[in-house]
Amino acid sequence: MNLKKLLPLSLMALSGFYGNAQTLNAKIDQKSQALESKIIAWRRDFHENPELGNREFKTAEKIAAHLKQLGFEVKTGVAHTGVVGLLKGGKPGPVVALRADMDGLPVTERVDIPFKSKVTAEYNKQNTGVMHACGHDTHVAILMGVAEVLASMKSDLKGTVKFIFQPAEEGAPDGEEGGAKLMIKEGVLENPKVDAIFGLHINSQTEVNTIAYKPGATMAAVDFFSIDVKGKQTHGAYPWSGVDPIVTSSQIVMGLQTIVSRNLDITKAPAVVTVGAINGGIRQNIIPEEVKMIGTIRTFDEEMHSHVHKRITEIATNIAESAGAKADVKINVLYPVTFNDIPLTEKMIGTLENVAGKDKVILTTAKTGAEDFSYFQQKVPGFFFFLGGMPKGKNPLEAAPHHTPDFFIDESGMVLGVRSLSRLTVDYMEQSSAPKAKK
Repeated sequence: MNLKKLLPLSLMALSGFYGNAQTLNAKIDQKSQALESKIIAWRRDFHENPELGNREFKTAEKIAAHLKQLGFEVKTGVAHTGVVGLLKGGKPGPVVALRADMDGLPVTERVDIPFKSKVTAEYNKQNTGVMHACGHDTHVAILMGVAEVLASMKSDLKGTVKFIFQPAEEGAPDGEEGGAKLMIKEGVLENPKVDAIFGLHINSQTEVNTIAYKPGATMAAVDFFSIDVKGKQTHGAYPWSGVDPIVTSSQIVMGLQTIVSRNLDITKAPAVVTVGAINGGIRQNIIPEEVKMIGTIRTFDEEMHSHVHKRITEIATNIAESAGAKADVKINVLYPVTFNDIPLTEKMIGTLENVAGKDKVILTTAKTGAEDFSYFQQKVPGFFFFLGGMPKGKNPLEAAPHHTPDFFIDESGMVLGVRSLSRLTVDYMEQSSAPKAKK
């Protein structure tokens, strides 16, 4: 008896869909594992030779050379140093974008590893060490691995994959444009038009070989602020003859702390207002004329976002006025909320559970860190998740956080990153081309 004749056509098609996906996923897992040593070597090279935002020249050269060797259509110099590679599958289907950020940070590394960064550079007119203290080196190496994996099954892919290697995720240098916003402005999501985008971020405080995600608002909107407090300079022995901007600034800093604790309903959404630097004065017995402070704002709700801006300006200007000083407040709106498209997230979680194991895929809370991947998500449906990089058994409270000199990543979890992005791509393509079940 020919059982195929007894099956409805739609079921036969679905059977073929699932069979094809399973075959490709098995190839992805095998190829990814075989590439592990190569991926780690790439990561160590990038880690030892980090470059700051909009200055990722050598990093971009290595990426472009790799993609060209794989036969990709490659475009360089996008948003200054970005690289975009296009892999056209053998069959028609959607366009899937995958993104990795390339830039390092002005941090001097303290971790004692053979590939420790010894690079130095000038940042904000100061000499500093440069370090991949946020794991962007792992993101680049993982996406290069994904490129090699998917290139090996090009004829079986039902669609096109656009590989986006992005500069300046941590922010462009003063006076320059950069990052995801500039890549979009230069057309990275067009020609061909992207249907969905996926990205990941390594996390030093999530156990290795674990994946964490959240539907909807995942990472905060971020803004920077600056407050210049102008007083009247005088001798430190005669403070009554001047207006002290240091004391006034101290009062402003304390006043800003009441915004979150007294002005916002934090049961609705979290928020953060942080003063990160305050500078003024040059000598112990001189009250200076001016003090400058800078800080950051993190919010998840638009109404709260506007209220924080309003209160920062009110508090700073009114406290300064009460002291006889003047405060000039400037707020620079940077990245919007990183928002995972809910239907897309629900559609793809099964893929991550199949890759990592259901018990290793964790629903996490919103993070007050920020990501300019959010700009891509404003234009097309996007899904951004976290890949564990903390050594197994380590206490997350004792693991060095991102953006610190002791930041450390367990490289044994990088293959999971390659498998995850590769299989998300293939499964999305297969699901998009699968026949719709008849009601």
